[in-house]
Formats: sequence, C-alpha cells, structure tokens
Amino acid sequence: MADGGLIIHINGWPGVGKLTIARELAGLMDARLLDNHTIINPAEALFERRDPLNRSLRKALRTAIFDHVARMKPGVLILTDAISDDAFDSALFDQYRELAQRRGARLVAVVLDCAPDINAQRLVAAGRAEKRKLTDPAILASLRADHRLLRAQGVPLIELDVGALSPGEAAAILAERCKALVESDSEPTESHPQPDDAKP
Repeated sequence: MADGGLIIHINGWPGVGKLTIARELAGLMDARLLDNHTIINPAEALFERRDPLNRSLRKALRTAIFDHVARMKPGVLILTDAISDDAFDSALFDQYRELAQRRGARLVAVVLDCAPDINAQRLVAAGRAEKRKLTDPAILASLRADHRLLRAQGVPLIELDVGALSPGEAAAILAERCKALVESDSEPTESHPQPDDAKP
C-alpha cells in the first residue's frame, strides 16, 4: 500500500446502496468513511439547491474537510458520491485525485450499479427522506436516462452490479478486489458480470 494508504471512491446512482455497502466495507477494511451527504446536507438544510449559497457552502465545506483529510494519519479512507461523466463532475473527481496525491495514497475508483427497477425500489426505502436523500423515482429515471456514471480514467476501476447482492456480499467482493489491487501494485480494470436484464 502507498505510504499514505488507500482512498476508495464509491460512485453510483442515488439509492443504489453506496452508503450501506460503504459502511460494511469500512468494517472489513478498518477504514474511515466520508459519505457525500456529510458535505451536502448542511447546505441543503439552509439553502435551496438553486440558491448560489448552497453551492458556495458545499464548496467551502469540501475544501475545509479535504484540507483536514489530507493531514489524517495513513490508512484506508472510503468516499461516496453520485457523479456523472460530464465536465463539471469530472473536474470534481480531480479533487479526489489531488487529495490522494496530497496524502501519498493510492486511489481506486468503484462504480456500483443495478437494474433500473431495482434502483427505483431501493430509492424509496424507509429513512432516506429523513436523511435528505433523493426519493423521487421520476428524477432518478431522468438522471439515468440523461447521464452516465463517471468511470474515472487513469486510476484502477472496479465495477460491480449490486442488484443481486446483499450489502455484506458486495462489501466482501470490493474488499477482496481492493486488497488484490494493493498487493499486486497493478492497475487493471475489473468488472463484475452483469445480469442479463441489467442495462450497461
């Protein structure tokens, strides 16, 4: 492992199960976990999404948090996000690259997905609304139709279809693959077989 440890960036649609799986993975890898809603929710609580103060607060929080994370002791850090392959989100991912460089850490990109109908079912799970998470299936459908999840270039990439997996099973697969990447010190692109009914 790099001197600064390992950063695992988990990307996926809202409702796919990122945080639940990340918590399981953190337990398996003795990792720190920074959920993207830790940064988003304070801004959402105070300002409407379209209010410029929402974005400026999120940016300020992200900068402050990343400055402190850069000085954390070496170890495994897990981050969650929902970002697409457009220019804005690609620039956002560059902040994770910079964070890894500042920590002297290895950065691994993980993309979680599942079939749209399963994603829609998970989106309305109990407790999501109280955590200010997206719960509108129509918005999710629009996101999935109009965007593609970012699959970052230049870093090891693990893709996993979690539609038929429990959070524990998904976390175990991710832990095994992340550890294999670190131990081999190589940068392959890995994919978990997609079910026949899953869309690319």
